[in-house]
Amino acid sequence: MTDEPSPPTVTEVAAAAGVSAATVSRVLTGRVRVSTSARVSVHDAIAQLGYVRHRGPRRPDRLPQRLPVAALVFEPTARLFHDTFSARLLAGAEEELTRHGIPMLTMSATRGTIASATQFLTTGGVGGVLLLGGHSSHPLAVSLAASRVPLRATGRPADGLDIPFVDVDNRDGARQAVEHLILRHRRAIAAIAGPPDSPAAVDRLDGYRRAMEAAGRVPHVAYGDFTTASGGHAAAWLLDRMPRLDALFVASDAMAAGALQALRKAGRRVPEDVAVVGFDDAPLASYTTPPLTTVRQPVSELGAVAASLLLSGSEAVQDCPVLPTELVVRASS
Repeated sequence: MTDEPSPPTVTEVAAAAGVSAATVSRVLTGRVRVSTSARVSVHDAIAQLGYVRHRGPRRPDRLPQRLPVAALVFEPTARLFHDTFSARLLAGAEEELTRHGIPMLTMSATRGTIASATQFLTTGGVGGVLLLGGHSSHPLAVSLAASRVPLRATGRPADGLDIPFVDVDNRDGARQAVEHLILRHRRAIAAIAGPPDSPAAVDRLDGYRRAMEAAGRVPHVAYGDFTTASGGHAAAWLLDRMPRLDALFVASDAMAAGALQALRKAGRRVPEDVAVVGFDDAPLASYTTPPLTTVRQPVSELGAVAASLLLSGSEAVQDCPVLPTELVVRASS
């Protein structure tokens, strides 16, 4: 006796249709931002493969009693233990869930376990899922969005995923940083942006550009990947192209720490020659040389509000909360 073949997945439908898994998810959820040709291809692939969407009319209004909530972190497990941002997100979410007597499981989303993780998370193993971190284009996030498991995200999802979320005001945080540097009489203000596939990085860069244009300044941008090394490389690149550079807005504190190292190596004093403002108010911001001016985001509250949204059962994506940011001025500017 042979085992029955496993049912086709969203990823397999996407491959057969020649589109992304996110496009399949948009078609399944009735999103309008899909071309007619893509929509036809997806429906043809669904018919060809016999795909059946295992989903009820809507997600349940309340979480099942006594089942744990899975906190899905989109970082490698090894990095997770060194990532204070993820740790603070998890702590805020767990505290809120504990107040309601609900345990929390922490999972690292790896591409090698997508099928098994999807099966566990969508077949009654948990009462709901929190997506923590850079999740928007990950196949597991796409599969979960197309299921009926209760789902909430920290950070604005990209790729048209229809997920209730809580975010921080990244654009306004960038505006505060730029206006602070202008008030410090800086003229050539460049930005080190995060990766273009990160919604938070996109919003911070947009806030920088808008503030610069409002002040009649020309934006200058280099890109990093939120790591210290990438911040150093981006700062060195900007110094080569902008001899009169006198200020940097950096989209994360880790990249700002790398920028400070690059400026020091180039013989540029901070803040006398170049003022630097980061983003996050991570613990390291108080220990850089000099201590880093940065935009504080309420990380623990972000996790707690996401958990609260999950507990409430609200699915009103048009009313997703956006938490305020705050400029913390230290010696680097």
